[in-house]
Amino acid sequence: MSLRRLTLAGVLVASLALTAACGSEDKADDGKASATCPGGKIRFGVEPFEDPSKLTPAAEALADGISKQLDCPVELTITEDYSAEVLAMENGKLDIGMFGPLGYVFASKRADAEALASFGDAEGKLSTYTAGIWVPKDSDIKSIEDLKGKSLALGSPGSTSGDALPRQAIKDAGLAEKDVKIDYAGGHPEALLALTNGKVEAAEINSQQLAVATEEGKFDESAYRKVWASEPIPNDPITVRGDMDPKFKEALQKALLELPKDKVAEIGKLLDVDPAGPLLKVDDKTYQPLFDLAESLGLSEKDV
Repeated sequence: MSLRRLTLAGVLVASLALTAACGSEDKADDGKASATCPGGKIRFGVEPFEDPSKLTPAAEALADGISKQLDCPVELTITEDYSAEVLAMENGKLDIGMFGPLGYVFASKRADAEALASFGDAEGKLSTYTAGIWVPKDSDIKSIEDLKGKSLALGSPGSTSGDALPRQAIKDAGLAEKDVKIDYAGGHPEALLALTNGKVEAAEINSQQLAVATEEGKFDESAYRKVWASEPIPNDPITVRGDMDPKFKEALQKALLELPKDKVAEIGKLLDVDPAGPLLKVDDKTYQPLFDLAESLGLSEKDV
């Protein structure tokens, strides 16, 4: 099953200009371009991995931190879906982007995106999460093999934990995708709701969504069972478009690694990194398992 194609008309959902507090005469909010403020602003995209009411303020705090560190306004966009963010960067509409791990694979191929930093935990270690498939506690589904002929809610095409990894698990279990009634629910929260509302017999729920939904009282773990979990996945990278000025790339990475914890904490919590530590340096090697996953599933740039 290929990732759906999108047009530029559907790329942007919300665009928020955040202006740094500037103490020098060469103010970034005056729109002056510099090595750390290309074109007078930085265009930052974030993939929609959580409900916008939670994600937007968390992403705003992160963008505000970047803005202050680089003395440059940051224009934040929560994209329509995973593929839209890749397309926006490919077409030069984004300078930097926070991608899901699989989204980064395609952004690397299509926009020469470079991973700069990801989320560290309180002990200074790179954080991870896991994909999972859950069923009601009294379900006769005990394993991936038992999904044959059953309905399974996945998040969105292009999602690492909400699409590619569950599909790889189905393949590894010797099933064809047509053996399972796959229903794309529209996101991680929607997949969880499809299960709790009895619309499907199984659903992907990653460890991040599990933590958020459990804390909010929207998921009673005791009423469900996890029948499959992935290996740990490195958390979302913050990336820069490959053709940006090397001086900007260097300054951006330094800024990211020096962000105050309060600018990272809120979005870190949505990624099940709580308490969050500082952002940590990452590169292609960090995400090599996702490059391998795309190859295993036969996914290419044409699928985005």
